Amino acid sequence: MSDKDAKDDKVRLDKWLWAARFYKTRALAKEAIEGGKVHHRGERCKPGKEPKVGDEYVIRTGFDERTVVVRALSVLRRGAPEAQLLYEETAESAQRREQAAALRKAGALGVQTDGRPSKKQRRQLSAFHDDH
Repeated sequence: MSDKDAKDDKVRLDKWLWAARFYKTRALAKEAIEGGKVHHRGERCKPGKEPKVGDEYVIRTGFDERTVVVRALSVLRRGAPEAQLLYEETAESAQRREQAAALRKAGALGVQTDGRPSKKQRRQLSAFHDDH
């Protein structure tokens, strides 16, 4: 295992994001990095970038945006409790994520409906689409 530990000081960013369980596959991690969803010091990263302990990254996954600080490096994907030891999320980031989740749950973002349209509403929609 000492050979693996020696290699852990040089790890690709896409591999670290995968090992830290931000993305399910390395391909998804690489795609996210290339798509501009991972930033370091306000700039986009490349998949081959080598993260260092203490680096701060802004990572967008789905609706969530996290600001994390690298605490350890690993090329192995392990269980979630061990993966969480690889990084530490900043307090402001956690608070923003919780507020955004509460807004989404309350229905403040997007369209909220009362369910399926009634027969009368379907007729009105159909008439509207036929006119346009």
